[in-house]
Amino acid sequence: MSTRPSQTRISRLAWLLLGALALIWGTSFLSNRAALAEAGVLTVVGLRVLGGAILLWLWVLARHLPLPRDPRYILRFLIMGALNNAIPFSLIVWGQKHIDSGLAAILNASTAVFAVVIAALVFADEKLTFNKAAGVAIGFLGVVLAIGPEALTGFSLASAGHLAVIGASIAYGFAGAYARRAIRGLSPEVAAAGMLTGGAVWIVPMMLYVDGVPGFDWSASVLASIGWLAFGCSALAYLVYYRILAMAGAGNLSLVTLLIPPVAIIAGWAVYAEQLAWNAWAGFAVLAAGLVLLNRAPRQSIAAGAKSGDGGADAR
Repeated sequence: MSTRPSQTRISRLAWLLLGALALIWGTSFLSNRAALAEAGVLTVVGLRVLGGAILLWLWVLARHLPLPRDPRYILRFLIMGALNNAIPFSLIVWGQKHIDSGLAAILNASTAVFAVVIAALVFADEKLTFNKAAGVAIGFLGVVLAIGPEALTGFSLASAGHLAVIGASIAYGFAGAYARRAIRGLSPEVAAAGMLTGGAVWIVPMMLYVDGVPGFDWSASVLASIGWLAFGCSALAYLVYYRILAMAGAGNLSLVTLLIPPVAIIAGWAVYAEQLAWNAWAGFAVLAAGLVLLNRAPRQSIAAGAKSGDGGADAR
């Protein structure tokens, strides 16, 4: 997947699309919580990746986009599907059983921090400059502050939820590093469809074994939430993501990382009356400062195909 240089100016349309992407991925945390009211973790994730994959393949076929002929892409899609979809989605959804939506979104914003560290370890042209190192340090401080000092004094299910979401961020970081070379040269839509398909290959059998065949006898809110996760947060989000990437560049696109948590926080408050502690707000402010510093650091290349999201490309 090709990389594009960062650009300094963003058009009005790009800003609108950036806001739309933040709204889509920000509401993924709300949708996760709503779906968990009646569906299991693996069912929520399995239906999301399978539904998103089907929708994207329909888009690819409708537009007659070229498909990869090299059989090595099968393994690459499986690896990307695990790192970018199956593992992080499962960790985030499980984590949300024990922590609020807004806090999960804040912790997941650390994806950019881990991506910089992992890229510096893997690629010679992604050295950890002073600005990057400072941004990483500030970002980690924000994560610790958001979790809160009480989490350091004892382990609980909430602590496990924190670690699960942070684990998802680490998986996204590895996905970004792997995607930089593994799926380079593919059209974004095909790469996204392949990744989601790879994720479905991992998670759907686990879903059937653990949760059984979905009965779809859920309430309208749960059905709508899972439908939105598949259509909006997976298929549509990828199309919007790569549209912004082409219009505004990777550097400007990374601003979505700062916009997602406020959307998730407001949505969680509006629907579930979630109230974040002061340290969560303070942690987000510090983490945001670290992300801004990272965004100002010089970049030789950024993996365009890594996803966020619930994002490289975040897939929240």
